[in-house]
Amino acid sequence: MYNLYTHIATNPSRCKRLTCKDTLFTIFNCGLKNKYEDLWSHHNYIVYVVEGRKIWHTAHGSYDLMEGSCVFVRKGACIVEQFFDTEFCFFLFFIPDAFICETLATKSTPIQSTGRAHEPIMPLADSVSIHAFFQSMLPYFDEKCQPDPALLELKFKELILTLADNTANRELLGYFCSLLEEPQSVPLQLIMEANYCYNLKLEEFASLCARSLSAFKRDFVRIYKTAPGKWLLEKRLNHARHLLANRGRTVGEASFECGFENAAHFSRTFRQRFGMAPTSVKQRLLV
Repeated sequence: MYNLYTHIATNPSRCKRLTCKDTLFTIFNCGLKNKYEDLWSHHNYIVYVVEGRKIWHTAHGSYDLMEGSCVFVRKGACIVEQFFDTEFCFFLFFIPDAFICETLATKSTPIQSTGRAHEPIMPLADSVSIHAFFQSMLPYFDEKCQPDPALLELKFKELILTLADNTANRELLGYFCSLLEEPQSVPLQLIMEANYCYNLKLEEFASLCARSLSAFKRDFVRIYKTAPGKWLLEKRLNHARHLLANRGRTVGEASFECGFENAAHFSRTFRQRFGMAPTSVKQRLLV
């Protein structure tokens, strides 16, 4: 599993890009080789599809993105399914929580909380203004010199304010409100429940939770009354048993979807925890 933000930021030859502070705006022609790619990002990001198709798979559902699709992806992990019959070209706009809060603080009319739950991926309402914004960015990529960072910062803030002004983006507005209410911290439980089934290291979970590793471990034990490694293993095994018994997954599929490195390790750990092989779960539970 790799960090999408770091992967793009450290490989400038792969795509055209514009940068401003910790934000990174790119036109990215995807050249992934595998049918499925595990990836994560410690920043939220917006995807606007110019051409092609990919499916973002999360623990809460799958999102089929095609030409014209525009979504807000909360920081965290996912599995991206690739289709090789056409090139996939898209805009990526990474937005740290602090940048969102800084931008929304300048808004004349405060946004109102919608009270809606925040899914890992939030489809954004289709509008003339959002399409026009991405079209307006194209000339900057054709310039020989990087535009002034102050200009780029204004453009990036324009995108946030454009989305915040559209009341049809109810779920996103609810998420923005939650950031404003707790701008200095990330709810640890929300991050863990949304990402436990991915093969992330503890250091990566700590980064998602905006904490040092030691602070993450300390806060985790305070909230869950157990060590993060033990909690993650238990959650993954229980989720795997559910997939095998109720979703018809194979051992390999359940292993992959629950963040285990390989099926052999998964089978061994599963047997130690439940006293039976994964292949026998469905029959045992149906009896």
